[in-house]
Amino acid sequence: MSDLNEQEAHLVEWLADMREEEALQLANTMLLEEGADPLRVLALCRMAMDIVGKRFEEGEYFLPELVLAGEMLELIGAVAKPLIKQGEGGEAARLGRVLIGTVHGDLHDIGKNIVSFMLDINGFEVKDIGIDVPVNKFIEEINAFEPDVVGLSGFLTLAFDSMKETIAAFEQEGMRDRFKIMIGGGQIDETVRTYTGADAFGTNAVEAVNLCRNWMGVAA
Repeated sequence: MSDLNEQEAHLVEWLADMREEEALQLANTMLLEEGADPLRVLALCRMAMDIVGKRFEEGEYFLPELVLAGEMLELIGAVAKPLIKQGEGGEAARLGRVLIGTVHGDLHDIGKNIVSFMLDINGFEVKDIGIDVPVNKFIEEINAFEPDVVGLSGFLTLAFDSMKETIAAFEQEGMRDRFKIMIGGGQIDETVRTYTGADAFGTNAVEAVNLCRNWMGVAA
């Protein structure tokens, strides 16, 4: 975190260390009093939650810490999101529909939440169906929502098998060609994309937005 200033480093550290009161107070000060770039604050949240996710995988953190981390991000996002829209000059025209969820067996939702925020403020209609989503739930929601893009999220390595299983089920249902599929979260790369059968992967929310814009034929 050598590229962070002292204030930014504190925010990342306090979020990762579950120092909720201090972290939320600092985030609100940065956003509401100092006029910090809300996208930058959300990026700092992502850095912190990457640390949280690693601690979870290593057995240092457990489900309560993941839940608290998600709650902190939700509170910060609730402050940041209107500021982003304000800076963009209001709502943009809806470019397409994106259904997003964390695959079954994985409870990580930090990255997914940030991607949902970013897609929303960039003009997409987003339906977030949560965490630990079973295959049949994805299929039900796809039939109801009719998305242009389906985003499968997962931080844990076991999520790769769940992503593969979910995409295979789309094939079996005969719906695979109705939408594009992007995956993200954790250590996802081209090898994982090939393994799962997804159309593309994104390593951060900006990449996810650009993928969706490109698929909708909109310049990034």
